[in-house]
Amino acid sequence: MRIVIAGGHGQIALRLERLLSVRGHEVAGIIRKPEQGNALRAAGAEPVLLDLESASVEQVAAVLQGADAVVFAAGAGPGSGAERKETVDKRAAMLTADAAERAGAHRFLIVSSMGADPAHTGDEVFDAYLRAKGAADEHVRGRAGLEWTILRPGMLTNDAGTGLVRLEAGTGRGPVPRDDVAAVLAELVETPATAGLTLELISGSVPVAVAVKAIAGN
Repeated sequence: MRIVIAGGHGQIALRLERLLSVRGHEVAGIIRKPEQGNALRAAGAEPVLLDLESASVEQVAAVLQGADAVVFAAGAGPGSGAERKETVDKRAAMLTADAAERAGAHRFLIVSSMGADPAHTGDEVFDAYLRAKGAADEHVRGRAGLEWTILRPGMLTNDAGTGLVRLEAGTGRGPVPRDDVAAVLAELVETPATAGLTLELISGSVPVAVAVKAIAGN
């Protein structure tokens, strides 16, 4: 499969690129800065330079032509303000979904957040983040041409992955290593039966492949 990852230099994205490359997939990552390219190459991915905050849907669709799957893993980052939550976490996600639909890249996964809700209230930056993520998720669900899966991890950590998770429609809050988020995404990409599902993810006791297979069978 050819898999394109938006936000290709992110912490989860780089982990995912390594996993998918090892599995024999052709992987490309969309990045904003040329100097990020070497990290992607080291992970086995082809860097594609494109700023999703300023690109048109036609430009993004051109990058996604020929892709079998698209993963939106971009994010404004914890140090950014509310404005970039709107431009990256919301608008860039919507743009990428629209472009994937236009390009015929039907399999679409988005890394969201536990608690994402377009109607979330509050004036803090994190509140704006949850509203932006929720609005993006809602938009993705409305794209009839996409076989979408929305993944909502709990609190992300840089602990070493255990390969043991809890993956359900509703898990309750909890932490999860970025290693394990990437491992779940790699399984989800290859499991089209998870299309149409919004899933929460935290650390648990079930091996990743078993957890994905179980949720796909429900």
